[in-house]
Amino acid sequence: MSSFGAIDKILEKLENCLVPTEKEIQFVCLKARQIFLKEGNTIFLKAPITICGDVHGQFWDLKELFEIGGKPPGTSYLFMGDFVDRGYYSIETFLLLLTLKVRYPDKITLIRGNHESRQITQVYGFYDECMKKFGNSSVWRYCTELFDYLSLSAIVENKIFCVHGGLSPKIDTLNQIRLIDRKTEVPHEGPMCDLLWSDPDEKTASWELNPRGAGFFFGKTVVEEFQKVNNLELIARAHQLCQDGFQYSFDKKLVTVWSAPNYFYRCANSASVMKVDSELNHSFKVFDAAPQEKRNVKLRRTTSMYFL
Repeated sequence: MSSFGAIDKILEKLENCLVPTEKEIQFVCLKARQIFLKEGNTIFLKAPITICGDVHGQFWDLKELFEIGGKPPGTSYLFMGDFVDRGYYSIETFLLLLTLKVRYPDKITLIRGNHESRQITQVYGFYDECMKKFGNSSVWRYCTELFDYLSLSAIVENKIFCVHGGLSPKIDTLNQIRLIDRKTEVPHEGPMCDLLWSDPDEKTASWELNPRGAGFFFGKTVVEEFQKVNNLELIARAHQLCQDGFQYSFDKKLVTVWSAPNYFYRCANSASVMKVDSELNHSFKVFDAAPQEKRNVKLRRTTSMYFL
């Protein structure tokens, strides 16, 4: 069977929320790694494109997202990280996106979120899900080793900077991002950590420590200076729950996109994707959780303290 034939067979399974075999997952991860090795820390993308925020293992809502936004490869997508944890289908969700990336590498772009981490996934669901579905940690290891190869940011037509979390006091230019050695576990501090963990804050003048325990709060003056130095029009990021699916900050110089509706099956929030056309005009398609008849979820109790 050809490589594409094997990938298409795995895609058919995943489209129906069927878990691939351990061997198939290892095969997809090895193919994806070859692609990620060719991508820089910042990926340069062309418009039109659809930009998505956190999906957090909510498989049926990812399927709904594709219904709303357009199915690949007909639509080009950028997913800004946090593919796993919280939802009950992290394996199926991440593997569907990953297999689509392997099948259509120029149509699907994946960048790293703070949950693409060994430490975080051992606490917030992905590790436990792998153990439950496979009886060992091999699939978790394949995926978390692959996380280290994910890019840290993307830029659309040199004008829209996209990152999971936010900015860093140690990064003034895009060139500085390219110098980061990303092939490692997410550090607890430093520029790589900040890109994945930081948050905008309207009450912050410049920089403040982030109460999440990693990254920073950054304010309007920081965003304006970063955009001026790098000749940007907009910063798009994910990382924070938005009840309406998206939220502007700093006079619409920055936008947060959230793509997990009814987050953790209990927040009653909407989700969105951001459509960027060839003229770099952007708009949002807002959607709600997939209807119950399309899913098979048993709600469970969690004892985790960290929520967002």
